[in-house]
Amino acid sequence: MLSKNQIKEIQSLQLKKFRDSHKLFIAEGIKTVCEIIDQRPLALKEIFATRDFIEAHAEKINTLRVTEASETELKKISLQNTPNHVLAVCHYFEEPQSTFDFKNNFSLYLDDVRDPGNLGTIIRLAGWFGLSTIFCSPASCDFYNPKVIQSTMGAFLRVNVVYTDLTELLAPVPTMPVYGAVLNGKSLYVEKPTNGLIIIGNEANGISEQNLKLITNPITIPAGSQNNTESLNAAIATSIIVSEFFRQLKLHAV
Repeated sequence: MLSKNQIKEIQSLQLKKFRDSHKLFIAEGIKTVCEIIDQRPLALKEIFATRDFIEAHAEKINTLRVTEASETELKKISLQNTPNHVLAVCHYFEEPQSTFDFKNNFSLYLDDVRDPGNLGTIIRLAGWFGLSTIFCSPASCDFYNPKVIQSTMGAFLRVNVVYTDLTELLAPVPTMPVYGAVLNGKSLYVEKPTNGLIIIGNEANGISEQNLKLITNPITIPAGSQNNTESLNAAIATSIIVSEFFRQLKLHAV
């Protein structure tokens, strides 16, 4: 059973200032929590779960701190419309290193991507295509936002997300190709990609003025028809671009 104080403390982790203060975040769902148990058990502070979950996973969780909670209690601490059978409170991960081998790999830089669903989906597709690290501007959505964690479907355990200013990131690699997803760039399917960095802009405003100046290779996804569709969703555009880079740089290299 959860106390009122426990409920209040867990609810507070829905807000970034409290997550940062306590260095704790929330993860929900059987699949996600089980992956944390398997891959990063030391990150777990406490698990709150129904009796059914506890009995079904008794062997897996027998050395962990687990509190039984009713579905009513889980509903109070969950962000989901239909709460899952389990919620975990986890410690922040160790800060990932900002160094990256751009010579032999490509990565993403998210320039003020604010929507947690977009960030979570991009982390998920980064995991799918084998990108071990992606980069975000300091003003981008918080990695530990519960909606980000939820939408990654466990990929947040396998993809490092580094928050850094773009000029600082590029300083050690001044001659590296920097691709930018813009409306007036060279067609993605004509450009011959190389390893480097791909900038994805803000959902409403695109790539910021200061970062536009750092792009060496502007690229665009050509539209099939002129039907007044102004742009693509940030996560969809990222998936198309990363898929093409992966096809040319990774599959053709095999």
